[in-house]
Amino acid sequence: MDRRNFISGSAAASGLLLLKSKTAFAYEANSAVRIALLGCGNRGTSVATSFAKNAGARIVALADIFPDQLEKGKAHFDELAGTLGYAGVDSKMMFRGYKAFEEVAAAKEVDAVQISTPPWFHVEHLEAVVGAGKHAYCEKPMGVDVGQTKRALGIGKKAEGKVSLEVGFQIRSAPPFVEIVQRIHNGDLGKVVSIAAHYNAPASVYPERPATMSHDEIRLRNWLWDRVLSGDILVEQNIHVIDICNWILGAHPIKAVATGGRNVVTHFGDCWDNYQVVFTYPGDVHVSFSSTQFGTTGWFDVSERVFGSQGIAEAPYSGALRIVGEKAWTWTDNSQPQAAGSAQFAANGAFTDNLAQADPEKERGFVASIVSGKFHNQTAEGVESARSAMLGQMAAHLGREVTWDEMMAHPEEYRLNMDVSQFR
Repeated sequence: MDRRNFISGSAAASGLLLLKSKTAFAYEANSAVRIALLGCGNRGTSVATSFAKNAGARIVALADIFPDQLEKGKAHFDELAGTLGYAGVDSKMMFRGYKAFEEVAAAKEVDAVQISTPPWFHVEHLEAVVGAGKHAYCEKPMGVDVGQTKRALGIGKKAEGKVSLEVGFQIRSAPPFVEIVQRIHNGDLGKVVSIAAHYNAPASVYPERPATMSHDEIRLRNWLWDRVLSGDILVEQNIHVIDICNWILGAHPIKAVATGGRNVVTHFGDCWDNYQVVFTYPGDVHVSFSSTQFGTTGWFDVSERVFGSQGIAEAPYSGALRIVGEKAWTWTDNSQPQAAGSAQFAANGAFTDNLAQADPEKERGFVASIVSGKFHNQTAEGVESARSAMLGQMAAHLGREVTWDEMMAHPEEYRLNMDVSQFR
């Protein structure tokens, strides 16, 4: 399967986006799926923009805890709507403050909600959205501690067969990754023995904050570096690579040993800036994973290298994606090549090269599931990958081997220790 065939097949599916008749979710003929963006940050804005450009959806509502983020989002989506030939976001569909998630979930003019808030809030916001009978596109992770993931599974059960609930692991929709994983599953590497993976990235931008800004607001505006709000870099960002490893191996790790620390960054926050983890999967398959996240102009390099008895599969975000061995193969026809190692590769939340079609394909699939009535429910997979990342993190922080069963029974709880009602 090459990119051209993959996209043409997806185009057929995306033809469902404009309806010919009313569906079970009560869409009128030729109406588009109406999406609300909950969380108007960089990544949320990028994904919602792609929904509008590539999946035929309309962004009809915005919600954020901060008014400046909300206004920034409105300016962007009003301009986008103008280029697509329809009106921008109605001022009545702008929801601000700590209750915004409840208000947008209750809005009758909204069909689906894209949840792009800080990870600590994902499960709470997901519960409100699904409880209101809305479809949900929830960014990873599905919780920052085991307790939250258990709650997420309960929400997933309530959603089953009623609404689509999709988790933002868009790489599983990227054509080159779909193809190479299929080849691995078909046995092109022989017996899979081990995986070496890494996620090296520059630190997220840490802007200057006014001296009058409260500690709580600083935490929320810089949530990427707050362990409770984000889950730390392993759970919030590196989880993509861990999810790919789970996908390749068809399982989650059963134990882990790890180390790491906060060795470079000195700014506000308590997240570590590097991890080194060895996961053990069923069948005594080992995954060696390393991560760095520091500096402002450093190397951006993400990849998985899968070692099998008959070959090696290399699956980088950027660069040659291929199998070397008895059944050699190379992905060709990359539409938007990007120099490997570019520090700006994903600085704005948008990806190119091997991930060029990841977001569009993911979003088309979500929208198609809604209009066809063949609802998705990715809760279980999302929870499994979140817990896998938590396993490595717990092993690193405890400084010893931790098993899956021990993690599941551990009483660790990430408490916000913040009164969000102050943000009205």
